[in-house]
Amino acid sequence: MNQIRAIQALNKREIENGVPPEASWHVDYRDTAFIYFGGLPYELTEGDVITIFSQFGEPVWLKLARDKETGKSKGFGWLKYEDQRSTDLAVDNFGGAEISGRMIRVDHARYKMRDDEDPEEGRIGWEDMMRRERAEKGLRSDKESDEGSEDEKEAEAKKRPLLKEEQELRLLIENHDDDDPMKEYLVEEKKKEVEEALRKEKRKGEVKAQGEVKAQGEVKAQGKGQGPRRSRFRSKPLVQERSIAKRR
Repeated sequence: MNQIRAIQALNKREIENGVPPEASWHVDYRDTAFIYFGGLPYELTEGDVITIFSQFGEPVWLKLARDKETGKSKGFGWLKYEDQRSTDLAVDNFGGAEISGRMIRVDHARYKMRDDEDPEEGRIGWEDMMRRERAEKGLRSDKESDEGSEDEKEAEAKKRPLLKEEQELRLLIENHDDDDPMKEYLVEEKKKEVEEALRKEKRKGEVKAQGEVKAQGEVKAQGKGQGPRRSRFRSKPLVQERSIAKRR
């Protein structure tokens, strides 16, 4: 909290005094494009962190600290921007901001990798992030899933009308600006919506099929082993004939 207030006080003083960018306190960190962030909600994933910080530049490397045993996020880490000037914007705008009710801290950092640390492990790309998240959940990678089920999905889609989510995904891929750094993220999120919609449609189909099978079973049960029934009561004409014969 003290660090956040100190940064906010520096920024306020520079604004009031009209300090030019070349004389700002940020100049001391022109040699690093890394920032440190802390206080994030624990449920946020690497993809969420990238989404948040990409508002002020393009992240190229990320390390979200996680517990070695449980794999759960610790809420802090380091991020590197492609353009060093993005760090100034992130520090000024995110320091003291609230995310899901938690105040986060963002500051310049000079991150030094350990000798046993693989620099490629933190490399940022939406495909890399999604692959890691799927691996953590025990799911197949997108590539494996696509190779194993792409033909099946296409064949299935041809047999039925496209869902609203599928139509939106197609339009997003075809019409959204390829230069938008958020496109890959938006596509991945829309794919999740499509998968959820397909699961719901599948459940509806299963429930409908079960209902039809049950109805057919009831019809068969009603018709099985039932011949023409005889009335327990004699018709009135028979009673009259017997009465006449008795009188005779």
